[in-house]
Amino acid sequence: MRKIDIFDTTLRDGEQSAGINLNTAEKVEIAKQLERLGVTIIEAGFPASSPGDLEAVSLIAKTVKNSIVTGLARAVKSDIDAVWEAIRHAEQPHVHTFIATSPIHMEYKLKKNPDEVIEQAVTAVKYAKEKFSLVEFSAEDGFRSDKEFLVRICQEVIKAGATTINIPDTVGYASPQEYGALFRYLRENVIGAEKIKFSAHCHDDLGMAVANSMAAIENGADQVECTINGLGERAGNAALEEIGVALHIRKDFYGFETGLNLKEIKRTSQMVSRLTNVVIQPNKAVVGKNAFAHESGIHQDGVLKNPETYEIISPALIGEDDIPLVLGKHSGRAAFRDRAETMGFQLSDEKLNKAFAEFKKLADRKKEVTEEDLTTILTEQQVSIEDVPLFELKSVQVQYGTENIPTATASVITPEGELKTLASTGSGSVEAIFNTLEQLVGGKVNILDYRVQSVGKGRDALGEAVINLKYNGYTSTGRDSAQDVLEASAKAYLNAVNRQLIQQQVREKQAITI
Repeated sequence: MRKIDIFDTTLRDGEQSAGINLNTAEKVEIAKQLERLGVTIIEAGFPASSPGDLEAVSLIAKTVKNSIVTGLARAVKSDIDAVWEAIRHAEQPHVHTFIATSPIHMEYKLKKNPDEVIEQAVTAVKYAKEKFSLVEFSAEDGFRSDKEFLVRICQEVIKAGATTINIPDTVGYASPQEYGALFRYLRENVIGAEKIKFSAHCHDDLGMAVANSMAAIENGADQVECTINGLGERAGNAALEEIGVALHIRKDFYGFETGLNLKEIKRTSQMVSRLTNVVIQPNKAVVGKNAFAHESGIHQDGVLKNPETYEIISPALIGEDDIPLVLGKHSGRAAFRDRAETMGFQLSDEKLNKAFAEFKKLADRKKEVTEEDLTTILTEQQVSIEDVPLFELKSVQVQYGTENIPTATASVITPEGELKTLASTGSGSVEAIFNTLEQLVGGKVNILDYRVQSVGKGRDALGEAVINLKYNGYTSTGRDSAQDVLEASAKAYLNAVNRQLIQQQVREKQAITI
């Protein structure tokens, strides 16, 4: 059975989505989960874009062993050098370099003629090949490029040493029939095509990214580039989980395999959603919360008699196993550590102790501690930044009544170690909390977005708060969870402020270095 390589670009193209800003610890955690999922290649970032991105890509390259790690580079030497600096520690150093090839991009963006574009592409690939054994070349906006020109540039970069050629539908303009035909045309007309892999990279502007990717596979693509939950610029990229499950469920038709561990799909999807703060739509294929829900009486009757009447995908296939009670309040530290490791978490002793303390507090108040609860607790500790002085919430109390003005009192430990307590009012409980915290953090805060949702089911479920705010001129997103949504909201507020303080320290270090 022919293997299709899965190239995941959640940490590069996915992170370019508006409002997503992952820190290094969060990127590493997602990369480790992608490795457990079994993706072939992880595009960890764009090292030349910032020192922080270079650092994150480098750490991922040192951490991940079972997936190939790559970084993006424009077709210029400095970008390729940045990727080499970040990736050289990897098991199989891989670089992904690109240049635009469509007439509109060449004329208006690059201001180069076709011959100049080919020359720059060849120079970049030759230079990359001196450092990397695996060199992927992307013809940006490839679908809207002239077919004969694509043949020319593909042939030249193959001679220069490219091992993979990606033909992206960068603006999501293609139809499946057209996109598949383009791959077939290149396979049949590019001299040396048998020496390299062809890769598909589709955006979802017209809602056809997955269909276009499948059409490319049918017509000779050996690799498909995608993201978890379909994240990406504008309308997003092709969704990895949909492609992986489709190839598995319809292997009778496609006859391909991916090497993915499909049981890790649900956990990967939830982790990416939680860390990026991007909610998964309920009717999202494969991973939406309604993906296995049946409202119609006819459907329910059929599923009770035989699940296959209406379910072509079993929940167990993607790791949607029903584990209502994972641990209880009498569970010890050893059992907690064992469960954390089974779930794929590797925490330091200090972080494990903090997570265990949070678990015990929750277990005292909650009848059932579910896998979703544990994932939330462990993830928050896994991606937390240690040894950085930040704001810490000690307590929050709200006085509210329909006839009274809501008043919030909060106590916070400042980065300097000082305990401060203040009170403030607002038109509602949440506003009162935010007004109080704004005084405590000592800066101008504008709330851009705020939402609360439950983690799991039941009246005693954890509440997760996500807040997007502007603090001293910089935008930041914070999140936290607690059984009380007001406590979760206060913690999320401080988390957003703390993330901005961390970024400020990074900016100051970079300024000193420069």
